[in-house]
Amino acid sequence: MEVKDAIERAKKNDQIAFNFLLDTFWNPVYGFQLKRTENENDAEDITIQTFSKAFDKIHTYKDTYEFKTWLFTISKNIHIDLVRKQKSTITSRSNSEEEDDYFTIIDASPSPEDKLITEQNLAKLLRDIKKLKPHYQEVINLRYFQELSYKEISEHLNEPMNNVKVKLLRAKKLLAEIIKKE
Repeated sequence: MEVKDAIERAKKNDQIAFNFLLDTFWNPVYGFQLKRTENENDAEDITIQTFSKAFDKIHTYKDTYEFKTWLFTISKNIHIDLVRKQKSTITSRSNSEEEDDYFTIIDASPSPEDKLITEQNLAKLLRDIKKLKPHYQEVINLRYFQELSYKEISEHLNEPMNNVKVKLLRAKKLLAEIIKKE
């Protein structure tokens, strides 16, 4: 799949296109943030927020700029906002109004990663899940073992729903890679 095709399909909420864009641009955006923050956890959090925001606003993307440049700009702005918030003693307003305007990123049908996960022996699966970073373990636990909805997970973690969706998508991909290695 070409990037331009994936963008057009993503604008129509095509899950495969979102996965393709995430897989294609995760490492460059993460690497960009790793250089800026010099902290793996911060870089990963900002990268998740970047894709969350980009997927939410994909309909505004215009091909005047490279898609990667657009993602880097979003990522840079998120990092700047976080630095400002850390320096500021004023509490920021709630995102609750914005959560009502989210776009569906993930469809309900099982993805290949979901099928792979459900086919595994539970004990082995739990051992594999423990190899993930704690925040990925938590979203998988909340979604698949406690069977919470995205909205419930969002409330539980006190994070925007799109962040939860991107984290879960990334967690499933990493878990599938762990399972495939073994």
